[in-house]
Amino acid sequence: MFNTSVQPTIAEDKATEWWRGASIYQIYPRSFCDSNGDGIGDLPGITSRLAHVASLGVDAVWLSPFFKSPMKDFGYDVSDYRDVDPIFGSLEDFDRLIARARELGLKIIVDQVYSHTSDQHAWFQESRTSQENARADWYIWADAKPDGSPPSNWQSVFGGPAWTWDARRGQYYMHNFLASQPDLNVHNPYVQDALLATMRFWLDRGVDGFRLDALNFCMHDPLLRDNPPAEDDGKRTRPFDFQRHVFNQSHPDIPAFLERFRALADEYEGAFLVAEVGGDEALKEMKLFTEPPNRLQSAYGFLFLTADQLTPQLIAQSVEQWPSDADEGWPSWTFSNHDAPRVVSRWAEGRDPVRFSRMANLLLMSLRGNVFLYQGEELGLPQAEVPFERLQDPEAIANWPQTLGRDGARTPMPWAADRLHAGFSDVEPWLPLDARHRDLSVDVQEADPASTLHFTRRVIALRDRLPVLRTGGVRIVEAGEALLVFERGEGAGSALCVFNLGHEPVEWATPQGWSVQESVNWSGAEGGVLQPLAGAVLTRG
Repeated sequence: MFNTSVQPTIAEDKATEWWRGASIYQIYPRSFCDSNGDGIGDLPGITSRLAHVASLGVDAVWLSPFFKSPMKDFGYDVSDYRDVDPIFGSLEDFDRLIARARELGLKIIVDQVYSHTSDQHAWFQESRTSQENARADWYIWADAKPDGSPPSNWQSVFGGPAWTWDARRGQYYMHNFLASQPDLNVHNPYVQDALLATMRFWLDRGVDGFRLDALNFCMHDPLLRDNPPAEDDGKRTRPFDFQRHVFNQSHPDIPAFLERFRALADEYEGAFLVAEVGGDEALKEMKLFTEPPNRLQSAYGFLFLTADQLTPQLIAQSVEQWPSDADEGWPSWTFSNHDAPRVVSRWAEGRDPVRFSRMANLLLMSLRGNVFLYQGEELGLPQAEVPFERLQDPEAIANWPQTLGRDGARTPMPWAADRLHAGFSDVEPWLPLDARHRDLSVDVQEADPASTLHFTRRVIALRDRLPVLRTGGVRIVEAGEALLVFERGEGAGSALCVFNLGHEPVEWATPQGWSVQESVNWSGAEGGVLQPLAGAVLTRG
């Protein structure tokens, strides 16, 4: 009855760990809720709204950076790993957030940026003073070439050379991102010790795990060899895209460093480590970084975040990448986050955004792996329109208008349609509220049982109600032009997931012996026709 041309990939349900198959809600603190009227979200604001997050039924919250920072890259340029930036509150505010999360049954995961710091960090301030101080080798310093040019041809992600001259020290320092984000020399065991101590600080404070940012950037080639050129794919918008990043990242010593992280995390019951890994070798590195038994538990890349279209082949590719082998790590998936345009605006392709967002949420919750739901996706928010004069993101400004940028995914969370700034703040927010978001606010959708918000709660509950969706194996049954069918688990307890990702109806009928547990845009499926953006999860009996 089914086309099984795509290789089956079935695995045993294996796990008791809280994080395996978990649904995790990402909060971008600047844009979640402003409690003190400065136009910027903060930790007390998050605490005041945690009940909303808990009502979704998710297992955990991932907090993007809230640490002390000059905010050149909005918290991903850390100047003190062990303190809260005053715009977000205090350590005591964080402790209250942890306490409230415990009351609500939520785990807390925090972002950690261990590849680079801010140039305002005390470590860098000392390192730059001379070539002989106690932290002289804590960052990546190198002499100029005889003609005064940078030590290598490496380019930064945000444009221009990955090297900046420092007259005080008389050398160049390396930065894969902004010039104000110098790269740590993580080859140095003293730097590793300091980062491990930072991890212990937050574990002792009650966090349940870490999302490790830009992890494959944390070690470089000590010989500073030039990167080779990359083939032109027609999509290059930055000098960074002109190179294959062989030597400025992805050093083979990274896994041994991660084993030190895992050994520390294992001292704390249930501590969870997930890596963000991008780049051309992302899949290879994710496998390497999560290799059992003593590396990270999970990793995620940009397969979905950079895809222009949602197709059955894209989902099949994700299955093929993580084929449920016992000797591999555990995948994590997200359709949207603070670094990528929102899923409705990237993938709806002119189709009804409400129908599309609900279908996407059901599909996400059907995938094998951990799933991350970005704030506002439970409401079906589209990418916000931010005029050029209000842009804040340095990448968006540098590449405007070639890319949608990241600011449109970072605008304020709409809580109440009739309140000033939709209840996010009493003053003008740091990024403008998109007028379309008011009608999708939390209070409007709470009052409508048929809303995307209520539907999202149902599909998260479905993932909990059917353990096979959390930890079962996966087998692609059909991945055609529009029709996607895959099975989770096997035998009597399996689930069948079917979606029409296309623009036109497709032929498909509910197979005998299966019954629908949850569906979206489903009318007419039983008659042998599956409408566009329809989806369902079925079980036997």
